Formats: sequence, structure tokens, C-alpha cells
Amino acid sequence: MGDAVDALVAQWRRERPDLDVWPMEVIGRISRLSRLLERRLKDVFARYGLEQHEFDVLATLRRAGPPYELTAGGLLKAAMVTSGAITNRIDRLEAKNLVERVRDSDDRRCVRIRLTDRGRELVDEILPVHLANETGLLSVLSPDDRDHLIGVLRTLLESLGDTFSE
Repeated sequence: MGDAVDALVAQWRRERPDLDVWPMEVIGRISRLSRLLERRLKDVFARYGLEQHEFDVLATLRRAGPPYELTAGGLLKAAMVTSGAITNRIDRLEAKNLVERVRDSDDRRCVRIRLTDRGRELVDEILPVHLANETGLLSVLSPDDRDHLIGVLRTLLESLGDTFSE
């Protein structure tokens, strides 16, 4: 049967047999998979009146542990977006009473973004539903396939500089 990438790769191999188009098989599949997964994830968050990127901010704050707060810079680093984009996300979440801006008591110039009680409750409500959705999306993979895929994706991300350091 094959997937959509098989068809486009076959066309390139026919039209340009002089080129090795194997990278398209990987990048094309990752790109298409990203779009398909985004659509499926978006549906879950929409049920709660959120966009995926808004949930990401809330989840990042929840993972930080009590008092569930980070500086805007800390959120920026976790989100890999522009400062304008993170400010917009914070503004929207603040308008929904899911986060609040809190001045640092030691350094008044520093503003921390804190999850409100309502925000924490919402993350805790959504998380099991989100995980069940992700589990369903990956259910076609065996445990060995999952472990292998996790390792391969980690290697690729690390090679592109997507590493974690506190």
C-alpha cells in the first residue's frame, strides 16, 4: 500500500534518478506526521477552550512544581518561540485566569509567571485525557518499536542542538 511519501519519492526517483532522495523519506514523514499529530492533539485541547501552545505553557508551569512558576525567560526557553509569542501566550492565559504575573520579592524587575489554582486544576484535568489520546495515536507501535523510535528521535534532536540543561 505505502504512504503519501512513498508516492512523492517514487516520482522524484523517476524524474531525477541521478539524485539520492532518501532524506525526503525521513523529513517528509516527520513533517507529515507532525501535522497529523497536531490536528489530533488540537481536538483534545479545544474541548477545554485551549490551544496546544497554551496547554504547553500551563504544563510547563505545572511540571516546575510548587509554587508552579517560572520567569518569562524560563518559559521562553522551554517553548522555543519568540519573546513576543510567549508574551502573547501569557496575556491570553492571564485573561482566562489560568496564570498570573507575580513580581519577584527579591528583585522587583523580575516577573514570574505563576499557575493559578484554576490553571493547575485545568492541567490536572486535561493531562490524563491528553495522555490517553497520545497513547491511542501510538497504539500501532509495539513496546520495542516505541523504544527504538524514542532512541532514534532523541539522537536526531540532540544532533540538532535540542538538548536540556538547567
